[in-house]
Amino acid sequence: MNTDVVRVEVFGVFPTDQHTLAIFIGNEEKCFVIHVEPSVGRAIAMSIRGEHSERPLTHELIGFIFTAFDIKVERIVVNALRSNTYFARIILKAQNEVHSKVIEIDARPSDCIVLATQAKAPIYVSLEVWEETEDRSEELEKIRQALREKKGQQPGPFFGDDIV
Repeated sequence: MNTDVVRVEVFGVFPTDQHTLAIFIGNEEKCFVIHVEPSVGRAIAMSIRGEHSERPLTHELIGFIFTAFDIKVERIVVNALRSNTYFARIILKAQNEVHSKVIEIDARPSDCIVLATQAKAPIYVSLEVWEETEDRSEELEKIRQALREKKGQQPGPFFGDDIV
C-alpha cells in the first residue's frame, strides 16, 4: 500500500440544502465533506448503525456476493480530487484454497465508503487529497451542537437517525 495516505473515519451523515447528504470524514486533525446521493448516504448511515433492510439494498447485495466468493474489502482510498469531484479505489482480496488475489477497482467514493463501513474495513485518503481539502471541523461541530440542543443528546456522532 502507498504510505502517502491518511487514515480517516466517517464522523457523520447529514442532510443538506442541495438535496444531497453530506458525509463528514476525517480524523482528529481535520475533516472534510463528500456530498452523496440520498440513497447512498442512507446506506452509509444504515451500515454504520448496523441496520439492514428487509430486502437487501444494492450495497448489501454486493457484500453478500463478496462473502459468498470469499472476497474481503481490504481498504478503500479516496485518491483524487478533480473539479470538486472525489475519486476512489476499493482494494479487494480474494482468497481460497486455490489462489490469493488482490484486486484494485476504481469506484465512486460513496460506494467505496458504504462497502468499507459494511465490511468494517479501513478508509484512507491520499495525502495529496488530504492536503487539498478544506477543514470542515468547525461546521461539523456546529451541526452536532445544534442537533444536541434540538434533541437533548449527549455529544457523539450522528449517522442519520432522522434519515429514512
